[in-house]
Amino acid sequence: MRGPIISRRRLLTAMALSPLLLKMGTARAAAINPHRIVALEWLPVELMLALGITPYGVADIPNYNLWVNEPKIPDSVIDIGLRTEPNLELLTQMKPSYLVWSAGYGPSPETLARIAPGRGFAFSDGKKPLTMARHSLSEMAQLLDLEAAAKAHLDHFDSTIDALKPRFARRGDRPLLMVTLLDARHMLVFGKNCLFQEVLDRYGIPNAWEGEMTFWGSTAIGIDRLAQFRDVDVLCFDHGNEREMQTLMATPLWQAMPFVRAQRFQRAPAVWFYGATLSAMHFARVLDGALGGKA
Repeated sequence: MRGPIISRRRLLTAMALSPLLLKMGTARAAAINPHRIVALEWLPVELMLALGITPYGVADIPNYNLWVNEPKIPDSVIDIGLRTEPNLELLTQMKPSYLVWSAGYGPSPETLARIAPGRGFAFSDGKKPLTMARHSLSEMAQLLDLEAAAKAHLDHFDSTIDALKPRFARRGDRPLLMVTLLDARHMLVFGKNCLFQEVLDRYGIPNAWEGEMTFWGSTAIGIDRLAQFRDVDVLCFDHGNEREMQTLMATPLWQAMPFVRAQRFQRAPAVWFYGATLSAMHFARVLDGALGGKA
């Protein structure tokens, strides 16, 4: 008895949703036009750029420019709507060769499979997202037959991080608190399972946050809780929120913070907290600009 006939479309869909795809990098590479890959979330955008590929389309470019900041998205890239709700009609009209997204984020894989084959990439295992980012980069490189580019990028990443390590030798063991302003009453703080932790570990810089944490390595807290931090450096990432920051810094509560009085508070350019190796390198350079060469 003959088995059921599987259409080419269904076969491509099954392949796109299957973990076996990771083992078919070279075979699938010929079928994927790298110039027509659309990234529905910012993590795979980084993975593509790290491999030297400019995305055909990217979700929510205006907010990317505010929150991610670096690397820049070329003007030629098409904005395909929100990360949570991309413009599916536009995507269909664009006829992408492949779709990439962050696992568990945005439309369901089944919905996207009706437009083009694709797959998601995980941000974290809840413990070491930078290690996961390295794995994700290797997975994308295998998919597109770009293993040499991935190796070159990871070698560059390691040499960049290592080259900055002597810049932090004079700091001693003063912890670093990393935050960003959410609204007038809340900060986002980053714990020991955040993207930046493995960079801090390589530099011997303790993370000041010892409190609760989420899978994503960050948690929202009331600004008043920052008053408990005394002998720490505080790095606050901006994201187009100048007015809100100025309002906060003018309050008596903020002026009374121990790290503010000790002049150990610094604002920093936007760095994406849920990215990959490019964001981690950007963080290292921002950290150097804020604390490098200082006691």
